Amino acid sequence: MEFRHLVRQGRFTGPTSGVCPGYTQANLVIVPQAYAYDFLLLAQRNPRPCPILEVSDVGSRQLQEFAQDVDLATDFPRYRVYQNGKLVAEPTAVDDYWQNDFVAFLIGCSFSFEAELVAAGIEMRHTSLGVNVPMYNTNLPLRSAGRLQGQMVVSMRPVPAHQVATAVQVTAAMPRVHGAPIHVGDPMALGINDLAHPDYGDPVPLRPGELPVFWPCGVTPQNAVMASQLPLVITHAPGHMLVTDVLNQKLKN
Repeated sequence: MEFRHLVRQGRFTGPTSGVCPGYTQANLVIVPQAYAYDFLLLAQRNPRPCPILEVSDVGSRQLQEFAQDVDLATDFPRYRVYQNGKLVAEPTAVDDYWQNDFVAFLIGCSFSFEAELVAAGIEMRHTSLGVNVPMYNTNLPLRSAGRLQGQMVVSMRPVPAHQVATAVQVTAAMPRVHGAPIHVGDPMALGINDLAHPDYGDPVPLRPGELPVFWPCGVTPQNAVMASQLPLVITHAPGHMLVTDVLNQKLKN
């Protein structure tokens, strides 16, 4: 709650990887009610990249389960506003854009399992370097729903080869925040040509003996928003999450 107050006051506007370890972080998608069913169906058909944690009441900026004293229009460090599939703004609050017919979807985030990976002895390279996690568009198609279509987005973390099995085991226990990796190794198998140029976030180096490990990513809906050209959608800016009141332990199998 204290961290959300800092965000609400504009005193924290950066990526949230490593912030408040142990607490669940979440992605955001806000759509007009006319498109809410299509998005709900998209998430149901693509649960790995779009695991829904909570859905708001129509027009509400509050949550019932994952956070008290929360304002969905101010408590993410940075947002993205899309109009007709085009990114038009990246504000630190979206009060001025809010509509009474908005429905907000809170989606699980892989930042939530990073503390578990660190506890297992696996370095989060982007955190060590103080940068945002690298994220990439892939050639993996989503199962479409109504007007919504697109491809999966993945996040990547370098993992020493001898620790990959541990990384799989740790994250598989947390399916509500994307679960196990979707792919390990050759990025070309996902249609990723160059790890040094992520589509979102910042590049991180792979060291000798490490493999790139890819997890489904909650930025996937932004790919679908752009591909589907919905008239107005608000999301979090990649890497800039809501820190909730719920402990990661409560999301484990």
